[in-house]
Amino acid sequence: MDRRAKVELFEQIRREYEHGGGTIRGIAKKLGIHRRMVREAVLSAVPVERKTPVRERPKLEPAMAFIDAVLEADKQAPRKQRHTAHRIWWRIREEMPKVEVAESTIRRFVRERKLALAMMHRETFIPQSYVWGGEGQVDWYEAYADICGERELAYVFCMRSMASGGAFHCAFPHASQQAFLEAHERAFLYFGGVFGVLRYDNLKSAVKKILRGHQREETTRFLAFRSHWGFASEFCTPGEGHEKGGVEGEGGYFRRNHMVPVPQVASWEALNHFLLEASRSDEQRLIGERAQTVGVGMNLEREHLHALAEEGFDLAAIHFPHVNASGCVKVLTNFYSVPLPVGVEVQAKVHSSYVEIWHQGECVARHDRCFNRQQKVLNLEHYLEALTKKPGAFAGSTPLEQWRAQGRWPASFDRFWEMLKQRRGQQPGTRAMIDVLLLGRQHGYSRLQGVVEKALGMNCFDVEAVRLLLDAEGNGKREPREAVEVGALRVYDRPQPSTRNYDQLLKNYSGSGALQ
Repeated sequence: MDRRAKVELFEQIRREYEHGGGTIRGIAKKLGIHRRMVREAVLSAVPVERKTPVRERPKLEPAMAFIDAVLEADKQAPRKQRHTAHRIWWRIREEMPKVEVAESTIRRFVRERKLALAMMHRETFIPQSYVWGGEGQVDWYEAYADICGERELAYVFCMRSMASGGAFHCAFPHASQQAFLEAHERAFLYFGGVFGVLRYDNLKSAVKKILRGHQREETTRFLAFRSHWGFASEFCTPGEGHEKGGVEGEGGYFRRNHMVPVPQVASWEALNHFLLEASRSDEQRLIGERAQTVGVGMNLEREHLHALAEEGFDLAAIHFPHVNASGCVKVLTNFYSVPLPVGVEVQAKVHSSYVEIWHQGECVARHDRCFNRQQKVLNLEHYLEALTKKPGAFAGSTPLEQWRAQGRWPASFDRFWEMLKQRRGQQPGTRAMIDVLLLGRQHGYSRLQGVVEKALGMNCFDVEAVRLLLDAEGNGKREPREAVEVGALRVYDRPQPSTRNYDQLLKNYSGSGALQ
């Protein structure tokens, strides 16, 4: 019987005893209970708490002393090298094979003993109040998304307003410093201003070194970025993520409610559009016992945020590498091809998702950024001039292999190349194929593919024929003109000339000499 039912029963007993004129024996018989309960109810309206019986633990008792000894020894061990309940259970299985006890039983007993030995501390958390525009919290969390049919791990940036509860989410393939700074600017635009203080973990994009207390040596680019946008930064105690519990909880809520099931999108841009729409839909949310929705709070808070900077911060990291003998420049830990001579110094701009190579004020190459190490990212177009001098290296070249892997080398190119080699020979045919590829630089490789397929259909295998087809396609077909009435100009019409008057010259032609 639960406590509420027992209190109600005691009330009924007391009414019968006081107002019904019943006896203890009569009430017990009427209600079908023991006389002891009637006497207990007459004495007090509140039932006496029952003592919880101490149950015997026949299977656990042989291991109790062993567990206590292990926990006592753990007091002197390093914090991260102490026994877990699972490890204790595993040791009991190995060292005490005759003791058959379930792991769940060991877990409960270890928890009891740790509480008794003061080895578990429960921290008290202080509720906080926030002013409009005063503090935002920032964090990364991981989630998966199906991008073009491939399951990709996305690093999702989240900035949350602590006053309004509004949050902004965007995803990147890697949590680089450029992505970190770019996500800040997107978040500032979403909120319509800049928070006075932003609170972070000790992430490497912002913190170079953790000093004593709350002091941090921040990275140079983060300092410049913070100065540009005019906010202050605070960092949590290492290992104490609850100090920014607002954004920690926001990441879990957003992932459970908007990324389940796993979103299926066509590109990273489409994924970020999906996250933006989900962030906006959460503005209708009512958090806890707040009086207004998130969206209403964001509108009120917008008036208290710092104004946005007139110009954005230059997010790209700048490097000055030299072109090596492989026609590449080393940027961070990877190599990217460039169409420049060996030894030239260039400027490399590293963005969150791509790398640009600049020379003499012109962008000469742009590659998708690679986040692995010691990889070569090559573009076949950058090697075409060199291959005209070394056509034998074309077939086994790494740039060609990468184009094939990326789907940029269609089967029609292989068929055209093979016909050129059959007609001209190995080296001249390969050199002619390189000339065909050089036409793609001017006209575009998608147009070149269409013209090559057209030439194959016409059984035409010549570089100049491909050039002619490209030029004809570029000029396009002329539209027929409307007839024009010449009117008065007809008076100038003249008959077509005739060659009959020249036939008289044939009479004086001997056939063996010159005309006189």
